[in-house]
Formats: sequence, C-alpha cells, structure tokens
Amino acid sequence: MESIFGSPPSSSALSSNAPPQVSTFASAGSKEDPVSLSHVDSSGHAKMVDVSAKEESTRVAVASCRVLLGQKVFQLVASNQIAKGDVLTVAKIAGITGAKQTGNLIPLCHNIGLAHVRVDLKLNEKDHSVEIEGEAATAGKTGVEMEAMTAVTIAGLTVYDMCKAASKEICVTDVRLERKAGGKSGYWSRE
Repeated sequence: MESIFGSPPSSSALSSNAPPQVSTFASAGSKEDPVSLSHVDSSGHAKMVDVSAKEESTRVAVASCRVLLGQKVFQLVASNQIAKGDVLTVAKIAGITGAKQTGNLIPLCHNIGLAHVRVDLKLNEKDHSVEIEGEAATAGKTGVEMEAMTAVTIAGLTVYDMCKAASKEICVTDVRLERKAGGKSGYWSRE
C-alpha cells in the first residue's frame, strides 16, 4: 500500500501545527506522474471542484453491492414474510431516492439533474444474498459515479433496516463502481 498512498505521517507531524501537505496518488504499478486529488486545494484543504469550464456530455455510471442475509432472513425476504413489508420494492425506491439526494449527503458532490436512475435487486440463493445494481445518467459537466454508488448503498442499508429484526448479522458489502462513461476520462470498466 505504501506505493499507492505513500508513507504514513510521522507521529511528530500529527502533533505539529505545520500546514498539511498536498495529497497526491499514483495508480498501483503506474509509471505515470502522481495525480493531484481534485477535492484538495494547494494548501491541502478540502474544496468543491469548479466545473463551470467543463464541457457538457452524456455521463453514465453503474455501481453494485451485495447484502449478505443468511439463510433464515433470505427465506423470509424470498417469501415476502418480513414484518415491515416488501423488502426489494422498498429498497429499490430508497435507492432511487438516495441517488437524487447524493449532493446533500456527500459534502463536496455537485447537485446534479439526473436524467435516469435504475436500481435492480436480485436474490442470490447460492450465498443467501441480495445483489444490487444501480445506474445513474445525466447530460452535464460532472460524472454520476457517486450517484450510482449512493443508490446501491442506500438500497443496501434499506434491506438491512427492513430485515434487522430478524437478524443483526446482515452485512452490506462490496460497494463499488462497475463502469462509467462520458466526460474527459471517457469509458472505464472494472472488467
């Protein structure tokens, strides 16, 4: 991890009044120059990125996560026997709502006019989980990766909330960006 994030700060750096250093990172195994973090100014302070000069383009992002239920809770969800109601439908609506609220939840995210949000939940009997995929799209100056990831996270948390009376061992896991398209960096895919 040291090659990606650099050395940890010394204990004296943590207690000093020295100004913070500008954060940079490089991809693992990358021979490229380090890239400055976009949400950190030259003094090392958090900032919102100014996107006013960016070109508008169609932007799409797909994210996913899993909710590990365990066999007992899985059967209750599959048979729609959870006391709070239809888990998958409520979680889908919550995920869509979450995507629309991303700018209010993540401090340095821009408020984006979303053109489309999709949240799909699928029961996986092999590992007694709910697989969640979310997609967000816009025509704008900044990407929708955070909106897609917020959608699946809020959907996953909603599954947990609706099922927690049946088990406290439920685990929301593997929240990640799967692919994105649009903007200056173009297309990227985990595959």
